[in-house]
Amino acid sequence: MKPLIQSLKENILIADGAMGTLLYSYGVDRCFEELNLSHPNEVYKVHKDYIEAGADIIQTNTYGANYEKLSRYGLEDSVKKINTEAARLAKKAAGDTTYVVGTIGGIRAIKQSISIDEIKRSFREQLYCLMLEGVDGILLETYYDFEELTTVLKIAKRETDIPVIAQVSLHETGVLQNGMLLPEALQHLEILGADVVGINCRMGPYHMVSSLEEVPIPKHSYLSVYPNASLPDYQEGRFYYSAEPEYFGEISNELREQGARIIGGCCGTTPDHIKAVSQKLKSRVPVTQKTVKPQKKVELSSPALDEKLLHQKVAEKKTVIVELDPPKHLDTRKFFQGAQALKDAGIDAITLADNPLASPRISNDALGTMVKERFDLTPLVHITCRDRNLIGLQSHLMGLHTLGIHNILAITGDPAKIGDFPGAASVYDLSSLELIELIKQNNEGISFSGKSLRQKTQFSVGAAFNPNFKHLDASVKRLERKVKAGADYFISQPVFGIEEMHRIHEATRHLERPIFIGIMPLLSSRNAEFLHHEVPGIKVPDVTRKRMKDAGSDPVLARAVGMQVAKELLEHALALFNGIYLITPFVRYDMSLELLHYMKEISSLGEEVPYGHHFI
Repeated sequence: MKPLIQSLKENILIADGAMGTLLYSYGVDRCFEELNLSHPNEVYKVHKDYIEAGADIIQTNTYGANYEKLSRYGLEDSVKKINTEAARLAKKAAGDTTYVVGTIGGIRAIKQSISIDEIKRSFREQLYCLMLEGVDGILLETYYDFEELTTVLKIAKRETDIPVIAQVSLHETGVLQNGMLLPEALQHLEILGADVVGINCRMGPYHMVSSLEEVPIPKHSYLSVYPNASLPDYQEGRFYYSAEPEYFGEISNELREQGARIIGGCCGTTPDHIKAVSQKLKSRVPVTQKTVKPQKKVELSSPALDEKLLHQKVAEKKTVIVELDPPKHLDTRKFFQGAQALKDAGIDAITLADNPLASPRISNDALGTMVKERFDLTPLVHITCRDRNLIGLQSHLMGLHTLGIHNILAITGDPAKIGDFPGAASVYDLSSLELIELIKQNNEGISFSGKSLRQKTQFSVGAAFNPNFKHLDASVKRLERKVKAGADYFISQPVFGIEEMHRIHEATRHLERPIFIGIMPLLSSRNAEFLHHEVPGIKVPDVTRKRMKDAGSDPVLARAVGMQVAKELLEHALALFNGIYLITPFVRYDMSLELLHYMKEISSLGEEVPYGHHFI
């Protein structure tokens, strides 16, 4: 049998389809790679079925046979054994008539946080096992992370002379997860020495044909394509593919016209699909020239804003934002009365929480739009990662931009289980750090998938700051990470102690990002104790709790003491920070108004009055 590369010079080769799809259809719902040891006959049968269907190339059952995946099943010590047996089974089935490629899948497709050093170690372990068994080539497939793919490709090219097939997986037609266009990605893989470059998984044959229309035929490598059978469907807890083998076979001719030298299948494909390709492919003669569809150039616009964004305002002057929670019911009269009163008092923005404590409220984007249009009041809309998956978050950001809402606070969000909807589940597709990065990417006119938004969003991105942890330095380190992600400013949880406020100022002054320091009037001793003991992320100092306790049960006196504490904190906050964040308790906007009036009063007196007399 000729070497694999020699055959590719002369012919189009047909590869096999999915291994996992067949095993899944047999009722297997566990580690497919372990079956090389416990059920070798089933794995061998899949290989033989694909060969009998017309496959010229089969792949070892080792896609996830790496330390990271196998450790989930307690099989991390069986990496060598599983890979070795997989290669032997495939070679036994292939005989002298079919090529065998050793498959190594992308790890970051299942664990994004894994380090490059861990990837290198895991990859080498698999690679050496497969090489020792004499496979005809190495197949790198289902790599969503381009850094990971280029890293392992370099290792493979240093360690072996056998052909290496390097395949990316797309997020959108013709675009990788990092926004790189497919032609650029494949060219880069070719430069790094890949013998075959291509795409596999996630998309069916139609979208893969569309993706390849903008890809020139490689000059120094060959092109491979492994489409899914179709887009997946989900029924009764299992994935299904509405797969029609005849259609799959017919469209293989279009893949050939795009320059494909290897045509196989990924998720949802079976021996019937490969048989259809073998029967329907009209010619095995490779296409060496084609007309490349020109890439569309999209001009990105940035509509002019008629307002200064919050991080711009607070960099220039004292800036006050006030939180007024959206109602939990549909009676909005008190909310809008408060919004109007706060507007009249001269606040810079009203902040609208996103279902705080995981309890549903009127959507803050709806109320934000209404206060912007009715009162000409700037809304600062919070976005949590809890309630929306990645699709919903991207859609939500596009909607906010379209509504003209440009000030956003990106937060993780309280877990759903602490709220009053016990059946609800938290999503958390992204962390708050990743959400900040996504928003900043949108500001460049690029969606999460890398596709053009055709406009640049103009979001000012705030990030949450919890200074109430026992170790403040740990909170500050997280702020540093948020600065790196792109945060424009920070909004703190409420601070209830003067010493704490000064400590926060010293610990954060190096960040070069404005901080809106949170101040929240206490209503009673019970309110103080509840916040301290039961609300995540809030601590009330002993001295403040004692003052509230000493006020007794008289609500008027307790309110007066709570306001006195807030005013003392406000004096120090104005001296230390440019941003003030007033948190309105239970829509008691009269308390926020009192603090706003007090700010104006002490500001008019100047700075000659010392601390302790409640002036600055």
